[in-house]
Order: sequence, then structure tokens, then C-alpha cells
Amino acid sequence: MSYGLLVLRLAVGGIMAAHGAQKVFGWWGGPGLSGTTAMCVNLGYRQPLLMGIALAMAELGGGLSLATGLLTPLGALAVTVVMLTAVYLVHLARGFFNSAGGYEFNLLIAAAALALVATGPGRFSLDRAFGWDDEISGVWWAVGVAVVALILAVVVLTVGRRHSAATEPEPA
Repeated sequence: MSYGLLVLRLAVGGIMAAHGAQKVFGWWGGPGLSGTTAMCVNLGYRQPLLMGIALAMAELGGGLSLATGLLTPLGALAVTVVMLTAVYLVHLARGFFNSAGGYEFNLLIAAAALALVATGPGRFSLDRAFGWDDEISGVWWAVGVAVVALILAVVVLTVGRRHSAATEPEPA
């Protein structure tokens, strides 16, 4: 089981860290922080630079956390919040399948991150090296991360964004 968890952590964490590096540094054809900020402007965020930094660091930091197995629940939380907001803002209207731009891939990443919290990061992790893996993993940790991620995503999507006049109710 430890080898399987290592493969899962490296794949999910590495993919997320690479996406974060694209957004922070512009590596591998990514937009860099200026492009990420522009994307956040287009998505209607009130503080697009702050949200761009938060998004990029959640992907980079959350990915590195999962890949190394260090503070796995926090890494899973960061990744899950990003995936939930991406599903709502970008992918939900396009349906389920990734081939049409749907949320299938985002759902898989969030599920994998939560599964790592539920099972623990495994023998080849920094959480295990520090002796934390049994204390910060399990089904209730995964449920807690999922609930907090949902709450944070709702806050980001409501308080963090401007709402167009077309979506706001008319004054009485």
C-alpha cells in the first residue's frame, strides 16, 4: 500500500505543483503571475492580484505538500478549494467530461487529495518521518477537509468576487 500511496502522492501533487509553477513563474508555457492576475480579473475577483497569488500558491504549495506528504491535510485542503472553485467558475457549465472542458479532471484531483487524507500519506512521507501521519489522517480528517474546503470555496466565490448588475436583485 505504501508504494501505491507514494505513486498517487507524486502524481497528484506533482501535477498540482506544476500547474502552480505555471501560474507563479510562467514555466512550461504558463501565464506567470501577471497572466494569472489577468485571469482573476476576468473571473470577477475583487482583489485579482491577491487572488492570483492565493490561487498560484495553493496549487504550488498544496501540490508540494501532497507530493512530499508533509502536512497532507493542509495540502489537500488547498488543492480541494482550488478544484471546487474551478469547477464552479469554469467547468460546470461545460458538463462532466473533460473532452468538452467539463469538471471530470477537477473532481478526480479533489477526490484523490481527499483520499490521501483518509488513508494517510503512507510510509514514504514526511508526515510519517515526523510521526504525524496517524494523528492527522483518517476518515474524519477527510470529512473535515471536505467541509472546510466547501466553506472556503463558497466564501471565495461570494465574498471574493464582484457580482454583475445583471445578477443582483433590483432595489425595492
